[in-house]
Amino acid sequence: MQLSGLLPACARVIRRRALARSLSLRARPALELKGIYPPISTPFTAGEEIDYAGLEENLRRFGEIPFRGFVVQGSTGEYAYLTKDERLEIVRRVRKTVPKDKLVLAGSGCESTQATIEMTEEMAKCGADAVLVVTPCYYRGRMTSSALVQHYRKVADSSPVPVVLYSVPGNTGLDLPVDAIVTLSQHPNIIGIKDSGGDVTRIGLISHKTQNSGFQVLCGSAGFLLPGYSVGAVGGICALGNILGAQLCELERLCLNSQWKEAKELQHRLIEPNAAVTRKFGIPGVKQAMEWFGYHGGFCRSPLLPLTEPEIKELRRDFTANGWL
Repeated sequence: MQLSGLLPACARVIRRRALARSLSLRARPALELKGIYPPISTPFTAGEEIDYAGLEENLRRFGEIPFRGFVVQGSTGEYAYLTKDERLEIVRRVRKTVPKDKLVLAGSGCESTQATIEMTEEMAKCGADAVLVVTPCYYRGRMTSSALVQHYRKVADSSPVPVVLYSVPGNTGLDLPVDAIVTLSQHPNIIGIKDSGGDVTRIGLISHKTQNSGFQVLCGSAGFLLPGYSVGAVGGICALGNILGAQLCELERLCLNSQWKEAKELQHRLIEPNAAVTRKFGIPGVKQAMEWFGYHGGFCRSPLLPLTEPEIKELRRDFTANGWL
């Protein structure tokens, strides 16, 4: 072969090897997310101040459950009703309280890219191992795939810790498009997604289209944890974990050991209580149920109201009918 032809051929081989090494490295996540996480609730006093003592007591009790880690400042934590200083202080206290082998994922999403970048950097300083970034949604009509890809890339480029995407259309009215997720999965500092939409076929499609990049999918609710595992999810961030955390970890164990009959039976018993503390009664339902199970649920912050007596009775039926109370 002429030297003129040899050089381009060598260059192509070098590029292929470099790409193979890059893909191999990317296939090994920068941070292993596998497991169950409760998006921890923020207990408030009757005067709507944060009950830090109650929060820390909850964390100590959670320490008896084999959680992979904790999500702080998720939707269940009422992050939208907290000041910036409160958000940071809670993350700081959680990191100080929980063991170092437990991951702390902190919600850092804000409406603007710049504010999200700043909050992300602050969350990392407070000890977060990774950040959970919800989709900006106030101008949802302009939140196209291109706009969202640009947003998340800028955040991930600046973030000192790995980024986990967060799609929660029940709250934002916006689903992070699959094509945007696939594009973002190639970013070396974007390691996964919490998908709370409840569409198992979508979870399967995301898992399928990102399987060679090391991207990790977490179910955003206990109601579809088993089917999520069956199509490629690696864990879950579930509000019900604040109440029935040990049972969710058991469901994970059954799925990982292919004990599908037992897993199905347990999943069935979790569907109604999960729906009660998510779609039906939301945060007030989570907090009321936490009190029944010996945790500090506390009050909600306004404008959220506590449950009415008829709602409390209905919530209790959803738990007792499935053998949990």
